[in-house]
Amino acid sequence: MAAKYFTLVALALLSFSATAAESDNAPVIQNTTDTSKTIIRVGGFYSNSNSSMDVTDPLRGEDFKIDFEKDLKLEESQFLPFFEVIHHFNSKHSVYLDWKQLHRSAEVKKLTVPFQVSLNDKVYDIQAGARLDTTLNIDIARLGYNYRFYQGNNYDLGVSIGLHTMFIKTAFDGDIGVCIEGENIEQCGSTSTPKFVEEEVTAPLPDIGLFGNYEFVPGFVFNAHAQYFYIELDDVKGSLVDIRAGVEAEITENWHMTAAFNYYKVDVDFHHNADRIDTKIADYNLYYSFIGPMLSVSYQF
Repeated sequence: MAAKYFTLVALALLSFSATAAESDNAPVIQNTTDTSKTIIRVGGFYSNSNSSMDVTDPLRGEDFKIDFEKDLKLEESQFLPFFEVIHHFNSKHSVYLDWKQLHRSAEVKKLTVPFQVSLNDKVYDIQAGARLDTTLNIDIARLGYNYRFYQGNNYDLGVSIGLHTMFIKTAFDGDIGVCIEGENIEQCGSTSTPKFVEEEVTAPLPDIGLFGNYEFVPGFVFNAHAQYFYIELDDVKGSLVDIRAGVEAEITENWHMTAAFNYYKVDVDFHHNADRIDTKIADYNLYYSFIGPMLSVSYQF
């Protein structure tokens, strides 16, 4: 599915470049200068999130996905900040750095879905009826390089290569049992006591992509990017897709405003080493996606 979305956006970028090339009286896009410039962009996005994690059913011993929004009551929709810096060395070469923050917490008075989870190579048991506070904090940093290989009077098309790094904190606070060596699945965590447990994971995922800009009227530029990657290495595997499209309007020569739509999906799988108990526990597998509108203001100098 992720590859399908990436392919559709890539075809769209190629088609609008072809359409732009047919225009003889097109305005000149402002990015095609050989002088360097820096763009600082700040804004926010309204995120509709969907997140889940692989856990184990303590009664049947089967893995399943627990839903952070439905089962653990994390807020689904939030307005969240982001920050971006782009430096253009000339008309063809540029580098970028951006950051998004998605921090959420919620409390469940009586848990209806019992589960066992592996955090920091320990297995914890959370039973039905337990009180549970859940925290899922995700920070996403994106660093990369852009190369424009095709330029016209009012459009350009390029490729990008970079790195998405996710800083993930998963924490549970409440009535939590600990599985100890030698216990089977029925005995695991039979005694629950108030406990705070957490795991912090850094997940760097390289990416490749396409981007394009098309100035359809003077001062208004349609821009889009699509990035995708999949990696499987040792005990870690993951994939991501990042798609954004919007319109940038020139307010003054230096000040611009952008309205865009962003879709982001990632899954990260870390194999744990919690093999001391007599049962199979799900690995630390986190699935996260969001979709929503973005609004930002940028300054160029």
